[in-house]
Amino acid sequence: MRPAPCSRPGAAAVEFAVLLPFLMFLFLVTVDWARVFYYSVIINNCARQGAVYASDPVAASQSPYASVTDAALADASDLQPQPTVSTAGGVDADKNPYTDVTVTWQFPLVTNYPLIGSSVTLSRTARARVAPAAPND
Repeated sequence: MRPAPCSRPGAAAVEFAVLLPFLMFLFLVTVDWARVFYYSVIINNCARQGAVYASDPVAASQSPYASVTDAALADASDLQPQPTVSTAGGVDADKNPYTDVTVTWQFPLVTNYPLIGSSVTLSRTARARVAPAAPND
């Protein structure tokens, strides 16, 4: 004959209570990572839209936006505080003019992680060649 198994009525509850803090930590890390990814896509789109606006003088004159900053922040209307936009220009190795638009935003995390803090700086730069104002320029 086999002996009857021991009855342990509260073992599952104790094991769950021990694992719950770890499971909650994993859940919060997953939520923060997903939010960082989502907002980094928004910041990337803002930088790209600002670079496209700054690179085409003809399109800029017909655009509903008054400046590079307005064009860049059109996708970030729900971000508070508003991201900062900076522009820079230059000439590449092939003597083609370009414009860089950098969008930076302080992203608040759900929790305060050790060695990370309570916020992360999201920054994206988009570069676009400047189109000539007239053909053959």
